[in-house]
Amino acid sequence: EILPVIQSGSAMEYALSTSIKKLVAVDKPIVGFIQGHDEATLNSMNQLAQQLSVLYTLEPINMTDSTDLTKYKTIALIRPQDSIPEMHLNMLDKYLSQGGNLLISFDRVEADFQSIMGRSKTTGLETWLNNKGINVADAMITDASCGSISVQQNNGFMRFNTQVRFPYLPIVNNFANHPITSGLEAIALQFASPLIFSGDTTIKYTPLLRAGKKCNAVPMPTRFDIEKQWTDSDFPQSDLAIGGIFSGKFIG
Repeated sequence: EILPVIQSGSAMEYALSTSIKKLVAVDKPIVGFIQGHDEATLNSMNQLAQQLSVLYTLEPINMTDSTDLTKYKTIALIRPQDSIPEMHLNMLDKYLSQGGNLLISFDRVEADFQSIMGRSKTTGLETWLNNKGINVADAMITDASCGSISVQQNNGFMRFNTQVRFPYLPIVNNFANHPITSGLEAIALQFASPLIFSGDTTIKYTPLLRAGKKCNAVPMPTRFDIEKQWTDSDFPQSDLAIGGIFSGKFIG
């Protein structure tokens, strides 16, 4: 196993231990990635797949009534675009009741720059999660700490692109003290939604990442005003949760 050149200040211990693990790991736990509802494929997440494959065996899952989910240590459901049948959600309920781990990353809202609108997106996951006390709100987070978009402007016969601040693209640097987020400095998100937990104390909830001290939740639908001059009064909220971990007995 060939190690690349290790630069000063790099994670040398991680590089060494990872390489050793690649050589000695035999029975790797299996992580399944659900397909069939226009989810992100492993090929579209090549860097992620390469990193995970050091410690895990990765498999796509096309769910049928005969699919056995019990062999998977964790199941990932990433960016579904189509509606998810109730049968598949019931299978995930059964998997959770048997002690399975489930990662869900999905869009509750979407942006249409043809109509310059933000609107709701439904796949069935939002209702399924809400029944467990997990509400991914039908809203877009705006944040004073944000990215920019390129906007074309005309000046006489000249046309040029200008970078315009766009609070619907939050830059998040408010992370929990947790192994999952350890070492992260900042991440840029596109059209995130607030995460609200209303379940009981049998479920442990750990918010992993939050919007900044100046943020807001804009209900859907909304029209994007590219020329809007944003002020502090547009960000009356703070620390809105965007993602988290839920552990406990959801079912059974």
